[in-house]
Amino acid sequence: MITQYRDALIESALAIRGRAYAPYSKFPVGAALLGTSGTIYCGVNVENTSSGLTVCAERNAIANAIIAGERTFAGLAIALEGGGTPCGACRQVLAEFCPDDLPILLVNANDPSQVEVTSLAALLPKPFRLSRE
Repeated sequence: MITQYRDALIESALAIRGRAYAPYSKFPVGAALLGTSGTIYCGVNVENTSSGLTVCAERNAIANAIIAGERTFAGLAIALEGGGTPCGACRQVLAEFCPDDLPILLVNANDPSQVEVTSLAALLPKPFRLSRE
């Protein structure tokens, strides 16, 4: 499924990145999460003067999807300068809602032709999980 949405995910992550609120780090990040419905949910990092209250783009994208009622996901694109991977907290939140084989596109915002493809399992091989029963 992600193949047909690859370009739209990348474009969405790059476009939304401009709405990030990053006055302290000057490091805007955009994320675009593909629901299995075909809808793309976007998020940006929103910093806070108290660094611990900053919310990452990936978690904002997940929150937007959950608010909209989406619960299953097929892919994620993250756009930032130089490319990069989600932080540990974002990896764990992704593991709560996404399959281990979730494709993740790491987009270099300075050169969008540079896209590294990885998976949630590669980034977080042993996620913490509690039984939902």
